[in-house]
Amino acid sequence: MVNGQTSEIVSLKPVEFSSWLKKSNNVQLVDVRTSEEFGTGHLRNAQNMDLKSDDFKKMILRLDKKRPVLVYCRSGKRSMKAAEILKNEGFVKIINLEGGILEWENSGFPLERKR
Repeated sequence: MVNGQTSEIVSLKPVEFSSWLKKSNNVQLVDVRTSEEFGTGHLRNAQNMDLKSDDFKKMILRLDKKRPVLVYCRSGKRSMKAAEILKNEGFVKIINLEGGILEWENSGFPLERKR
C-alpha cells in the first residue's frame, strides 16, 4: 500500500496492453526475460530487468511505485511472478501482458530489434 492505495494486478490482452502504452507516457515498461531473450526482440522503450537475476528486487526498487508498471515476458508466466513481487513491494498499478511477447507478436504488434 502506498499513500493509502492498495496494489492491483491486471492482465490485459495485447490490444488493451498496447492502448495503455499509447495513451500514457507515465507508464514504466519492464521486460522480465533474460538479456539474451531481450536481445532477440522487445517492446519499444522497455527496460530489461531479468526476473531470474539475483538483483531483480534491487532493480525494481528504482521504479516509481506510484506510476503504473507494465510487465511482460515470453508467455506470461514469469511476468505474473514479477507482478506478484511488485505488488508485495507496494507498487500501486501493475499490468501484465497476457500471453507475453508470443501473443504480442501473434496479434501483429511490432518488436524492436537491433540492426
